[in-house]
Amino acid sequence: MTKLNELAPRPGSTKGRMRVGRGPGSGKGKTAGRGVKGQKSRSGVAIRGFEGGQMPLHMRMPKRGFNNPFAKEFAEVNLWRIEQAIAAGKLDAGQPIDGDVLVKAGVVRRLKDGVKLLGKGELTSKITLTVYAATPGARAAVEKAGGTLTTTKPEAAPEA
Repeated sequence: MTKLNELAPRPGSTKGRMRVGRGPGSGKGKTAGRGVKGQKSRSGVAIRGFEGGQMPLHMRMPKRGFNNPFAKEFAEVNLWRIEQAIAAGKLDAGQPIDGDVLVKAGVVRRLKDGVKLLGKGELTSKITLTVYAATPGARAAVEKAGGTLTTTKPEAAPEA
């Protein structure tokens, strides 16, 4: 039985650390593998984006725009795509259609923050749709075909 104070790694399985700057015979003497002179041969170097004191390019560029971290991203679907799926038998026009049904049918890949219906293309089938939002043209096309469209987008509260 091996005692705790006698534990050691297998011979040859570990290697000692490289001791740099210990004379020419070590192979890592003098400059210790850092090349010669200059800022990069010293310790504490952080040069990314530095241009020798000149104003760096990323700071010279003008600031533009704003990225809203709370913006919603929608899975967009056009009328022609829904009609195509109905014609192919992937969607049943008689059943209510919502985001989950569209994903199962392969019309949209993923729901994201909801489905937005766009008005490109023709719709001839009478369908019952539930989506997050729809364009006015898409809404008109669904109602013209005799279908119903329900949106789940909350109405904006009136300002006091």
